[in-house]
Amino acid sequence: MKSSKIAVLTTCHNRRQTTLACLAGLFKQELPDGVSLGTYLVDDGSTDGTYEGVSQTYPEVKIISGDGSLYWNGGMRVAFEEAVKYDYDYYLWLNDDTTLHPEAIGQLLNTYTGLTEAEKELAIALGATCDPETGAATYGGLVRNSWWHPLKFRVVPPDGEVKRCDTMSGNCVLIPRGVTQTLGNLDSAFIHSKGDWNYGLRLRKKGGAVWLAPQYIGTCQEHSGHDKCWSDPNMTLSERIKMILSPKWLPIGEWRVFCQRHPGVLWPFYWLSPYLKLLWKSLDFKLVGITGFASK
Repeated sequence: MKSSKIAVLTTCHNRRQTTLACLAGLFKQELPDGVSLGTYLVDDGSTDGTYEGVSQTYPEVKIISGDGSLYWNGGMRVAFEEAVKYDYDYYLWLNDDTTLHPEAIGQLLNTYTGLTEAEKELAIALGATCDPETGAATYGGLVRNSWWHPLKFRVVPPDGEVKRCDTMSGNCVLIPRGVTQTLGNLDSAFIHSKGDWNYGLRLRKKGGAVWLAPQYIGTCQEHSGHDKCWSDPNMTLSERIKMILSPKWLPIGEWRVFCQRHPGVLWPFYWLSPYLKLLWKSLDFKLVGITGFASK
């Protein structure tokens, strides 16, 4: 493999041990000959000693300080913006709650370089993660799983073959310089959890492709917990609204932008549907409490 420089981009907020564990996995990578890493970490206003712990343990990491308002998409944008100044061959998104297997980066590089020249044109290589206890797939490549809803996706578990996906979660994504030059940075319209989906869908609209590596590249627990909004009868309507409108889920303005860009002319329906579902579930739980019968 020819000489390659990779910028590793990550962001964190107040989970010192998790961040240090992620960096430990990163610095234990069994890299192919000629491959070197530069690491950019946005510490978004941590007050738990993350900055000190990282700077003391991994002084080679370039730490950029945030004010606590960046969230995932904002923090990754800042890291990306800094790294592109130095014209790396690749940019690796890495969530700080992901623990990499030693061969992870090598596998991503092999996935990308193994594509045909035509397939490499605007191609991204990404890795899937699994739960450290159950082994179930948690994050990685995403494919549409509904014939009627274009924004419903499921995680694709690796099966030993390179797979083409519709978009991706941003846990571990290898982006070649050419894609960066075409798409630029993550979109500032997004706060937290839709920036990665949007990036993959933007790439697809440009005629590019999202490729999943054949094996798991590491572990990461699933952290959404959003099903509680639909399934917990003890939550009040105000609690449900607060959860769905939080920066980490579906803020109205951000979700509207996402829906305007991707599903087509029916975007108002897809935009409003989760909020209407929330109101319906709240009414349904209330009726159950009164009558003892749930609607179907």
